[in-house]
Amino acid sequence: MIQLRILSGEMAGDVQVVRRFPFRIGRAPENDLRLEAHGVWDNHLTLEFQKSEGFILHTAPETFVAINEEQKKSARLRNGDIVSFGSAKIQFWLAAPRQRGLLPRELSIWLLIAVVTAAQFILIYRLVR
Repeated sequence: MIQLRILSGEMAGDVQVVRRFPFRIGRAPENDLRLEAHGVWDNHLTLEFQKSEGFILHTAPETFVAINEEQKKSARLRNGDIVSFGSAKIQFWLAAPRQRGLLPRELSIWLLIAVVTAAQFILIYRLVR
């Protein structure tokens, strides 16, 4: 998962978590992230995930997109990259991974400790008798 932090415009400060790809950004209502900033086209750019390449940004043919102040048509995104298009700016981040619950493991360890302790008491009791 990735997250896009919006750095400019009315939505500045918002964070959009991306869980499915391709992820479309633009002005049109059918986009996954809709931005009403000046200079943003209806279908401005698309984020894709490719196992061999990573996260790839593709732009519409006539649009302008800059990644870290360098104009690009297609590029591989890295953690912390700033994507500028129209008057909008977003920052690309890898989202924090979800941690699985540890309760089953913790309960099994405590049960194992209790069984070993009980076995030791039984052994000591039999040796003393």
